[in-house]
Amino acid sequence: MFLKLILDKNLMATMRKDFSIACLVILTISSIAFASEISSDFNLIEIAEKNYVHIGKHASIEAEKNDDIANIGFIVGDTCVAVIDTGGSINIGRKLKKSIRKITKKPICYVINTHIHYDHILGNKSFAEENPDFVGHKNLRDAINQNKKFFLSQFKKNLSKDAEESDIISPNILIEKSTKLELGNRILTLIPFPTSHSHNDIVVIDEKTKTLWAGDLIFRERIPSLTGSLKGWLKTIEKLKTLDTKLVIPGHGKVASSLEVALKQQEEYFKILLNKTREAIAEGKFINEAVEHIDKENKLKWLLHDYQHSTNVSKTYTELEWE
Repeated sequence: MFLKLILDKNLMATMRKDFSIACLVILTISSIAFASEISSDFNLIEIAEKNYVHIGKHASIEAEKNDDIANIGFIVGDTCVAVIDTGGSINIGRKLKKSIRKITKKPICYVINTHIHYDHILGNKSFAEENPDFVGHKNLRDAINQNKKFFLSQFKKNLSKDAEESDIISPNILIEKSTKLELGNRILTLIPFPTSHSHNDIVVIDEKTKTLWAGDLIFRERIPSLTGSLKGWLKTIEKLKTLDTKLVIPGHGKVASSLEVALKQQEEYFKILLNKTREAIAEGKFINEAVEHIDKENKLKWLLHDYQHSTNVSKTYTELEWE
């Protein structure tokens, strides 16, 4: 009898544990189970209520088809629509706009650019006739205006053969501090950050669903691209962890069920970069030696590691060399 009681207790404990694990799995899945693919040749997914995302492909800037590599999308309110990033070409912008019009005829009131990189802004022109407000970080307007010639020379095929500087649209609303935009019974919070991935990063939170559109402050699956400050980005990660969010849409890679999940691989990689580069500098290694030896084995199994990692090490070395 005593043995049976012990067995029954153990069985109940196991059942409770299994039930808890099952609940956790269901909860994790349910956080993104709302996602439903919309019938579209643009592979649009409603990842949370009225939050629609198109997941970009994993390809490098040098790929022949390099205009559809970022996660872009839109949020629909009762009054109007906010677009979040427009893709790397006028063509991708048009496809996004066409997808919006399959969902709603409401006006597009905002086009929000999370930062300057071409794969997030070159589709802006496709939305100009809607007469929206273009929104970005306080540094974004100057950054775009200073780089228009570069965009025209490097990404002509992503625009049009007769493209002009005026086709590369910069924001008319600049975000200097946490700012709220109203879409009609749906409030978006826009938060600017100091130099991290770039020097003009913002994130967008849909307060109704607690969905975070992180732009390129978060990469998943493909290796992060460091063009700003590694130390700044690590500080930004700590700030991101304090945000009240559920789903996380990174600038590249699959959607995450939490910030912890979204940031884990990226933060680990950045700490490897930081610590190993500091060690290399302390040992008197030159930049080329650091590039040759730091994480060459791709410990975290990033996609496009061979393409981007050496640049990240060089950027980190330059930042840390005189600290």
